[in-house]
Amino acid sequence: MFASWRNKKSKSTVSSDMVSKQRRYDSLVRALHADIYRFAYWLCGDKHIAEDITQETFLRAWRSLDSLKDEKAAKAWLITILRRENARRFERKQFNYSDVEQEFIEDTFSGSTEEHAEQHLLRRQIAKLELEYREPLLLQVIGGFSGDEIASLLDLNRNTVMTRLFRARNQLKDVLEQPSHRGQSNG
Repeated sequence: MFASWRNKKSKSTVSSDMVSKQRRYDSLVRALHADIYRFAYWLCGDKHIAEDITQETFLRAWRSLDSLKDEKAAKAWLITILRRENARRFERKQFNYSDVEQEFIEDTFSGSTEEHAEQHLLRRQIAKLELEYREPLLLQVIGGFSGDEIASLLDLNRNTVMTRLFRARNQLKDVLEQPSHRGQSNG
């Protein structure tokens, strides 16, 4: 009799834990899917690959959800998983990789032709930055991470991150202030 009661209680606890985990996971996906996908797209420049990497990121997140102790760290945790997933792509397969023209990313927020031209130019210039400068900049601008969070995500010293962010912005500023680029935003 006691064993039967204990077994029912055990099944009830497991079921309750699974429902709790599912709710927590669903909440995580609803809150952060768009940010994770956006960052994946910036990393690979391909809609289908970004979808695959995002899906794999959330699959791994489900498997490891118990290791996420602080909900406030969820975005950084997912970005770390995403970056590892992206790196695994290159471990598994050798690509004939050429720089993806990232100016074709659709911008659904800008209204005018001038805004579209400016966004196009900015995306193209960001895509041309070396990875060591581009990645911290994207983590800050697209991911919304602080210098300390970026340092932790990239396993770098905070001062290194701040220097790279400074240099990335200066490189963009120098290119965008060139006379040949100023005229491009007029159409």
